[in-house]
Amino acid sequence: MKPPTEPLFSKSIEDLKHYAEFPDSSITLLEKVDAACEELYLPEVEHYLARKYNEQIPLILKKHNLLGIPIKEEYGGLGTDAVTYTLALERMGQVGMGLVTFVDVHISLAGLTLQQWGNQSQKDTYLKPAVKGEKILAYALTEPEAGSDPASLKTTFREENGQYVLNGSKYMISNGSIADALIVFANPKDLSGGMSAFIVDSKTEGFEVAMKLDEKAGLFTSDTALLAFNDCRVPKENLLGEKGKGIRVAYSALVNGRIGVASGCIGVLENCLNECIERAKHRTQHGKEIARHQLVQRHIAAIALNLEMARWPTYYAAIKKAEHDADPGNTTLRNDLDQQSALAKRIASKLAFEGADHAMQVFGGYGYSILAAAARHFIDTRVTRIYEGTDEIMDLKIASGVLGKEYEAYK
Repeated sequence: MKPPTEPLFSKSIEDLKHYAEFPDSSITLLEKVDAACEELYLPEVEHYLARKYNEQIPLILKKHNLLGIPIKEEYGGLGTDAVTYTLALERMGQVGMGLVTFVDVHISLAGLTLQQWGNQSQKDTYLKPAVKGEKILAYALTEPEAGSDPASLKTTFREENGQYVLNGSKYMISNGSIADALIVFANPKDLSGGMSAFIVDSKTEGFEVAMKLDEKAGLFTSDTALLAFNDCRVPKENLLGEKGKGIRVAYSALVNGRIGVASGCIGVLENCLNECIERAKHRTQHGKEIARHQLVQRHIAAIALNLEMARWPTYYAAIKKAEHDADPGNTTLRNDLDQQSALAKRIASKLAFEGADHAMQVFGGYGYSILAAAARHFIDTRVTRIYEGTDEIMDLKIASGVLGKEYEAYK
């Protein structure tokens, strides 16, 4: 059985009109996102079934000028506000988390981080080409033995002959094998000072894609890699932010990424609900459409509930992001944003995974096939509860936000 040629997507524009007035620029942008998503749907399904990275993603997004949605216009972006960007990622989530992961890494984790912390030369060299689709970006923090605790990174740097020399490895790096430039985090080899962030060109001698990680449990259309740094020599001018202050760079990026993941999860729930409504109204069992069976209605109601419960924490986090963007020096706003992004990511990822599980039940045996969107969403949303902050780390962040920083479970 082939996947449907007409995807059951909600239009972002139609949904928006129920909630608020949006400027014409936002409407125009979201219409472009709709068009790109419709064009990406079949390639995404085909690549998923083949279990391989979808190389059409950057090409189609470039065609529709969507590789710099929230990036300032002075760097070639569209200058879109945080709320509209959230809605764009939500729409992409209806296609799948593979698409969302590419965009979230390229734009939210890497692009916005370069915009915030990079100097003018770095923005000219890396950010502007990334917005044009001339360079793909990645964010390399996680290691085989360091995920939730960035301070335990084993990748090191030393200064030598006017360069930084990196040694170590990075694991489960999205966009890792296709990136032209990566934001890489390392600790000083002599353990003096804190972690630092570097921009590494993929053509740099000593940088190697050690392995493409194709054995993942899902997220097949997203590129993932193990990276190696063997005396990788990085020019001094590629230090991102202040030396020893890389933890601030990393955490600011993760805040952006968590809102992006939450946004994509809303789109997953929208697609699950739409697919289940269609399925339930047209499949007949025991003499009537399954939509008339009460236990099927229970599953559909659960998805609808999850969708609405996921929306509002995510939208609120996006509002806080917009407020912080307007006043980046405000510590109170930064702390509020950190807390709200954790809440949004924790809630939306959990509800999307549960919603996809309900959708598989509505689809029955067919739902267990990855030809069904429900199965693809179920597989892919499991990782949203791990990457960019596990459920457990989000719980600790949320709890310390409620109790006070003096009760942090880790420092």
